Amino acid sequence: MTIRLYKAYTPGTRNRTVSTFKEITTKKPEKSLLIHKHRMKGHNNQGVITTRHKGGGHKKKYRIIDFKRNKLNIQGKVVSIEYDPNRNARIALLHYTDGEKRYILYPRSLQIGDIINSGPNVNIEVGNSLPLSKIPLGTAVHNIEITPGKGGQIVRAAGTYAQIVAKDGNFITLKLPSSEVRTINKKCYATIGQIGNIDASNITIGKAGRNRWLGKKPTVRGVVMNPVDHPHGGGEGRSPIGRKHPVTPWGKPALGIKTRQKKKYSNRHILRRRK
Repeated sequence: MTIRLYKAYTPGTRNRTVSTFKEITTKKPEKSLLIHKHRMKGHNNQGVITTRHKGGGHKKKYRIIDFKRNKLNIQGKVVSIEYDPNRNARIALLHYTDGEKRYILYPRSLQIGDIINSGPNVNIEVGNSLPLSKIPLGTAVHNIEITPGKGGQIVRAAGTYAQIVAKDGNFITLKLPSSEVRTINKKCYATIGQIGNIDASNITIGKAGRNRWLGKKPTVRGVVMNPVDHPHGGGEGRSPIGRKHPVTPWGKPALGIKTRQKKKYSNRHILRRRK
């Protein structure tokens, strides 16, 4: 993937960068793999706003992605690489030999016409899905299961990959993109390779309207509010927040406070915390 730069024709194009979409091969998605997506836009089932700064955005349909990769030992041919509005990674359409069609996350360097497979004894090639116990040390993997059979839950964003660093008994040690090191059951499946669209993190939005297209509403700083609206509000002129540490609108500590549960069940699997 490459990034397109703009000259400063307008204030909105001064710092704007977009993807060239060079790897995309078709604009029309597979209709059988589309479903309607009702977006709550920050409201709960009573219509009350429970999450701020959400709303609007372009209408989009959800593409059904095969995170489980449970078509074992049935070959699939890569037919197209497509854009997915629901994620920053690209998706690839597979046609299996039994006639079924499925979308998967597009791994970097996968080509149109490539044959990929899933199963415990398939080759170590980009796009193939295997149990972690069958993958050699040092291999880059993505779309990793945490619970066997549940489907990939981690390492699914554009440009990310995890590395297998050790094997010990029933558990495999992985170094995740966040620099966290943790163990996962050896029966869990993972897909070989790095996810494509690696420059997604280098894109600059450029203007507020582009965020509105994504369904993001503006964020107002607490220090410019009144005391009734935010703990940081009030004061004469440009005043500091008036507290030792920043807090949320509801008075809870913000910016750096750890929110992970101290007795979470998976704590024993984490060997080194993320930074």
